[in-house]
Amino acid sequence: MKNILIIGATSSIASECSRLWASENASFFLVGRNIEKLDNIAKDILVRGALKVKVFEMDFTNTENHQVMLTECLKFMDELDIALIAHGTLPNQKSCELNAELLLSEFSINTLSTIGLLTILANYFENKGSGAIGVITSVAGDRGRPSNYVYGSSKAAISVFCDGMRVRLFNAGVSLTDIRPGFVETPMTANLILPKLLVSKPSQIAKRIITGIEKHKDILYTPVYWRLIMFCIRSIPKSIFRYLKI
Repeated sequence: MKNILIIGATSSIASECSRLWASENASFFLVGRNIEKLDNIAKDILVRGALKVKVFEMDFTNTENHQVMLTECLKFMDELDIALIAHGTLPNQKSCELNAELLLSEFSINTLSTIGLLTILANYFENKGSGAIGVITSVAGDRGRPSNYVYGSSKAAISVFCDGMRVRLFNAGVSLTDIRPGFVETPMTANLILPKLLVSKPSQIAKRIITGIEKHKDILYTPVYWRLIMFCIRSIPKSIFRYLKI
């Protein structure tokens, strides 16, 4: 039986992950900003086979509550096997270019809160001597592009942070998976014009996330073809890249 902490549990991808893990009779501690949505997900996964579920409402940017949250989680479960960090926002690039305060606010949500959570989780699992952490970043973090460099750089910072932390945790028997989805059909992308052939369903992404975490993958592109797409984008010379509107 797995004990699983999901932070950002109301996101489309995270909720699909919880449904899949529920079929394995896992126990859950679900964290999010909307208690009503958390309660609905809890009821749903209990029906699907979850052994037990507790929800916790939290403002991710309030870092003082991070340790409180983990303490409550461990009171409920005694110990953790897997932690998935799945919260984040997709900022409006143009608005952030014109408003430094808004830009910094987005970094607080997407980057600083995630790094804070990774730190307390790494300390817990390192002391335990086992476990797996998954954190959802984005393929957008592979190279800064004019259309979304605010979002991309907020995710890139997490990926670089994970590179170092992963090496630290390896000797403790703890895995850290950097999950990099491409375009996903979620409320966050509902207003974007995206190439339909490259847009995935949250359920498709969730299956690969669970497999990747349980196989202790370091970096997980999902779907897998995004590894090739981003390799090509990273390989474009700067002299050409500056003329591309991507």
